[in-house]
Amino acid sequence: MIDIPHTLIRSKKRRKTLSLRIDDDGRVVVYVPYRTPESEIASFLRAKKDWIEKNLRVLDQRSRERGQPRRFVPGDTFLYLGDTYSLEVCESDRRPPLTLLHGTFQMDADSREKARELFVKWYIGRAKEIISERVDHYRWQLKFPPPVEVRITGAKSRYGSCSVDNRLSFSWRLVMAPYPVIDYVIIHELAHIRHKNHSKRFWGFVEGVMPDYRQRRHWLNENNHLLML
Repeated sequence: MIDIPHTLIRSKKRRKTLSLRIDDDGRVVVYVPYRTPESEIASFLRAKKDWIEKNLRVLDQRSRERGQPRRFVPGDTFLYLGDTYSLEVCESDRRPPLTLLHGTFQMDADSREKARELFVKWYIGRAKEIISERVDHYRWQLKFPPPVEVRITGAKSRYGSCSVDNRLSFSWRLVMAPYPVIDYVIIHELAHIRHKNHSKRFWGFVEGVMPDYRQRRHWLNENNHLLML
């Protein structure tokens, strides 16, 4: 018997492994190959039980906090490139009002009222630098022409997209994830310049560039609920 409430999605595509994610609303979604027996699904969920319960607690705490505006108080933590940094509120000086310095986010005390705006602006700035550099890196490696445009968006769950005319878009939240995950999303969207679907050829292309893409995609599926502000 499976004692973890979840939504089960059986895929008739070429999925070979079981995976799961936790949505922002706390829903546990399990993806499995179409003919996976219930006993194997139950075993998978039991193995993931501690991880699920831990992350549901984190999500529940954050949900309660979102009932009121985030306070941005000293000791509050923020993700950047997969690592967690605490916030330190400092007396105002001539530095930028928000910086990442010596392993902590440092914010001027006078900027508390616009703290979220400062963080979003900071993440957008870093996303523009990092994602543009990584897109260029892989574009040259793959001998792709320049994309028409690379945009940074505020999307909450769609971390990347590629339009029919090859305009690439990436959420600034992506820079909360580790570099390997950022690179996976970039390769995924660059692959859409050549293959406008998720066909076997598409995934074959992704795997040819990034043989361990499944592990990187798995990290994103399991931790996407943490990439929020």
